[in-house]
Amino acid sequence: SGARKFGATLATLATEQKPKQAAALLPTGPALAADTQQAAFEAAMLGLSPDTRYKSDADSDENKPPPLQALALLGADAGALARARSFSAGVLLTRGLVASPANYATPTSLAACAKEIADRFEGMTLTVLERAECEARGMGAYLGVSQGAVEPPKFIHLCLSAPGGGKPAKKIAYVGKGLTFDSGGYNIKAGAGSMIEKMKFDMGGAGAVLGAARTLAEVRPAGVEVHFIVASCENMVSAEAMRPGDILTASNKKTIEVLNTDAEGRLTLADALVYAEALGEVDTIVDVATLTGACIVALGPDYAGMWSSDEALSKALLDAAASHGELLWQMPLAPEYREQINSKIADLANLGAPGGGGSITAALFLNEFVKESAWAHLDIAGPVWNDKAGGATGYGVRTLAAYAEAVAA
Repeated sequence: SGARKFGATLATLATEQKPKQAAALLPTGPALAADTQQAAFEAAMLGLSPDTRYKSDADSDENKPPPLQALALLGADAGALARARSFSAGVLLTRGLVASPANYATPTSLAACAKEIADRFEGMTLTVLERAECEARGMGAYLGVSQGAVEPPKFIHLCLSAPGGGKPAKKIAYVGKGLTFDSGGYNIKAGAGSMIEKMKFDMGGAGAVLGAARTLAEVRPAGVEVHFIVASCENMVSAEAMRPGDILTASNKKTIEVLNTDAEGRLTLADALVYAEALGEVDTIVDVATLTGACIVALGPDYAGMWSSDEALSKALLDAAASHGELLWQMPLAPEYREQINSKIADLANLGAPGGGGSITAALFLNEFVKESAWAHLDIAGPVWNDKAGGATGYGVRTLAAYAEAVAA
């Protein structure tokens, strides 16, 4: 949008001209709308926040951030500026997590990030289930994926209570795919186009959920209780790893034939979705995942796909995404394809039939693990990463935060 281009231009000028103080005069006749101002301020803040964590010489001219100490925005709406800070903080958190290599951003690191959020903000509580606790809950699908890795799995559950306490008017659960590295397992990602070197971003859904937690912890929408759930692990190759043909039992007792170990994200999400609905009286569950390459084939690299069991939820998410400049497209939860995920020897197969529609059958698989709550699935495999724009985008944070605010309105 023009507002975001304006903000990005401010950041570029500050970086190139290297002032210690700068000012920008906003139009006053008529004044810019608050949401337009927020978009511009976000873009400026994000553009002034380079990621130099893994540079050995962070103080070199090439790597160090601009020396800007103050940016005065004359005519700015104070509320829009405060909201821009909150949203930018969430996006930057997500970008940092998604951009981190897998030897830094482990499941344990994601749990530590969640703890920092819980410790810092009022109304936020954290539960982390270790492997033994997940076993006791029967999370065989999630643990099947993690069993080949040395890194221990961490099942992360942050909860943001409604301001003022008491029974919330609405209860939302956000579930993020948290594969901190995906080798593909025994169906290993190999050859040109496999993108195995970028599979650190396979926790992009988890990153978006934690970024939304960071934003909403400051925004605190009235009357809304929000749960942020991440079943985090690695999908690795070892003597202990799951094999093609294995049958796993999810926490809702459904059995799953593993036709392909590289269709692992839906296995972790299955147990996370069951856990989310079991919280009780959950109005809405939204899962966010870098789930399928098929979604990129269908929609290209800039759009996320959305599948949903509820039309009102679909519209609300589309509106939330559009209001913050995130591209989201509704896709069909096609009942005609449901038979593709049947297994002859188990309840379900983790892969549809060859010939296309892989993102649809993945969504249909996830739908099997939500019974009553309104549910939506966002496949962000495309927009999670943009090499031309610097890598991790922070996609999803704004949509999730805006939806929670809309529910409160």
